[in-house]
Amino acid sequence: MPLMTWQLWLAKDLVADYHLPWQKPQTLLTPERVAQSLFSLLIEIGSPAQPPKTRGKSPGWEKGKTRSKRKTYPTVKKRHSTPKKIGNKSILTLLFSSRFLISAIFIRLDYF
Repeated sequence: MPLMTWQLWLAKDLVADYHLPWQKPQTLLTPERVAQSLFSLLIEIGSPAQPPKTRGKSPGWEKGKTRSKRKTYPTVKKRHSTPKKIGNKSILTLLFSSRFLISAIFIRLDYF
């Protein structure tokens, strides 16, 4: 933030007031108005980057090569997995019941 403020303060003398149609022209530019006018300065300075090189068109399909359709694969349908059962109860019910018992034991120990 301080670096940006310094850049706007230093650029205040280099930019002209660029105001939008509903804004009044200003003689003393605020940091917001300098930031709004900074685009014209950046166009004058230019960019240090080089323009991109044109590479031409790609060759495309070879002449005489027959085009074939791509191979289609069957759709994979993922379904919800059912929990494995141990005897009459599922693993999830055993886990939840054992957690409940362990937490109940610790709660009882806290009272003593």
